[in-house]
Amino acid sequence: MAQPVIIDFETKKSFRETSKHQELGISVACAYDYKKGEYILYEEHELPKLFRLLEQASIVMGYNIDGFDLPVLQAYYPGDVAQFKTFDLLSDIKSKLGRRIPLDNCAQATLDKGKTGHGLKAIALYREGKMDELKQYCQDDVEITKDLFEFGVKNGRIYYTDITDKREIRVSWDRYMTYKEDGNSVSLTLPF
Repeated sequence: MAQPVIIDFETKKSFRETSKHQELGISVACAYDYKKGEYILYEEHELPKLFRLLEQASIVMGYNIDGFDLPVLQAYYPGDVAQFKTFDLLSDIKSKLGRRIPLDNCAQATLDKGKTGHGLKAIALYREGKMDELKQYCQDDVEITKDLFEFGVKNGRIYYTDITDKREIRVSWDRYMTYKEDGNSVSLTLPF
């Protein structure tokens, strides 16, 4: 049975260098596969292995994946990333609050732990050839996203800080743990 997958990508370039998602380049990707209960790391040349995982997932989840990660992936993916069934935590939060809240803000307020750095740090690690540190950074982001998601599933709420006050966001994320496709499947691009 298909299970959810949580993803995050680190890029080779920033939006200071290009305004096009497809030109940012992926240095490292990390996925948490609920079916296997494990984190899987991919370097750029290994991305075709990730495609099969995403095609077989019940739903692809992440923080800002619809606005960032999947548009970046489109440069590599031979199909159309819009076919993936997705749940973007940031989009859900924005729909409730009318504005974006950084992952680090929600993680600090909800989990009492935050990100280990900023996206520009990941680009610097890539350029310095520090691939082990870069992979750990990417996996840390997926772990935080997973922990935030699971907190929301279990408690029906997460938190964020607004200036100095801690505020609650009611969420209904439990349905994504048991998400079933509605019959519209992804067109598979890889031979089996």
